[in-house]
Amino acid sequence: MKPSVSQSRFGELADGRPVTEFTLDNGTGMLLRVLDYGCIIRRWTLAVSSEEPVDLVLGFDTVREYETDASYMGALVGRFANRIAGGRFALDGKVHQLGRNEGMHHLHGGAAGFHKQMWQTGFHVENELARLIMYRLSPAGEEGYPGNLLVMVTYELLASGALRCTYQAASDQATPVSISQHSYFNVAGRGDVLSHLLWIDADLYLPVRDDLIPVGRAEPVTGGPFDFRLARCIGSSLGTDDRQLMLARGYDHNFVLGAIPGPQAWLRDPASGRRLRIYTDCPGLQFYSGQYLDASAGGQGRRFGPHAGLCLEPQEFPDAPNQPSFPGMVCRPGEPCAMSTLYVVDAGGNHGTGG
Repeated sequence: MKPSVSQSRFGELADGRPVTEFTLDNGTGMLLRVLDYGCIIRRWTLAVSSEEPVDLVLGFDTVREYETDASYMGALVGRFANRIAGGRFALDGKVHQLGRNEGMHHLHGGAAGFHKQMWQTGFHVENELARLIMYRLSPAGEEGYPGNLLVMVTYELLASGALRCTYQAASDQATPVSISQHSYFNVAGRGDVLSHLLWIDADLYLPVRDDLIPVGRAEPVTGGPFDFRLARCIGSSLGTDDRQLMLARGYDHNFVLGAIPGPQAWLRDPASGRRLRIYTDCPGLQFYSGQYLDASAGGQGRRFGPHAGLCLEPQEFPDAPNQPSFPGMVCRPGEPCAMSTLYVVDAGGNHGTGG
């Protein structure tokens, strides 16, 4: 079979606007279901011999659940992924106050960020991939950000068994940009992720304050629970008394990615051997172990409790607009910005530590 794209009505928002679900089929047994609301990845299924298809991500069953969701389930997050301290930053001598949606701080673009917006769409099919393009104009002042920002998001499902996500933006004023995908992964397709193995190419991570804002410096991962340079079991890593883990009640930290050839991270289910490899051009990877999921919502015939899935979010460093020592992406007039991530699925049996 060849790759294809189809669409169907998924439901409607509380104000009556219809929500469309697009199904990308790579022609070799992999499907990606995406909503034009929030660019949400609702399903990513893999055909497995003699079994039901395995869903690699968590997803809800109704529009209403997504509209009221506070966990960013499968959503696109931006303009700026992660936290900005105090919801404010200074850029080119001017202070900007953003919406505060996590206590005194700004998180994932604010309460009405990219994840709560309707997107215009288009799609295209080639011999080796199915492509969905989503775009919108984020107007100046949206959640307090300066400049009109034109954003284009491209999801490509490849016949080889990979998902490529590309984010492009152009602005008429200087504005910070960090766009990421907030899927909750569970490559087993059931249960929790505590037995999953995780490997991250990072010698350094960003310690956080009590409110999860980075302290402003990177520290070595060597020998502690943040050292994923040798694959380690997530459940055993959580079973430490490390102060940083207790602050977040689990992992919710950014890792400084290395620059060696190959993937920057991978996640593996030991029982099936199934593995997800991540390649990105972003400087950081936020690892969130899903501890705040509280089983109040669910889908796929189950409730999503703590550690039902985890997030691996390639992005700029959190609070970069307020941290002079952190690299940060500023989109300026005439200087479009872009970032991309490739997710590669290995069906099973590959036990390497970094390949």
